[in-house]
Amino acid sequence: MLVTGYILVAIVALGIIYIGLSYLFAPAKIAAGFGFTEVPENATGFLNVKGGRDVGAGLVPLALIIYGDPHALGWVILVAAVWPVFDMLIILRHRGKKAIAFGVHGLTAAVMVVAGLLLLLG
Repeated sequence: MLVTGYILVAIVALGIIYIGLSYLFAPAKIAAGFGFTEVPENATGFLNVKGGRDVGAGLVPLALIIYGDPHALGWVILVAAVWPVFDMLIILRHRGKKAIAFGVHGLTAAVMVVAGLLLLLG
């Protein structure tokens, strides 16, 4: 169970780091896939900020993987699951693409919860 939890966390962490780097280097392209029906013009600065925060959000669990405390990692990833939940809710609130809201953000949150529980119970 612990190995599966660690693997799921690593996948999510590396994924959000990749997305963060994309927001830093190709913000307009990656923003189009977030789930909103339109991306505001001149939003590059905001999207770069989001990218930097996404990179940081991915590095935290990787640091905890290296630290080697599955309970600490489990709690952090479980709490961090609110980020994709809020992304999903914001997209739905603004009448964005439901498939992306549920299929990307909702699924990511579910994987994070499962990983967190595996680490806490393992």
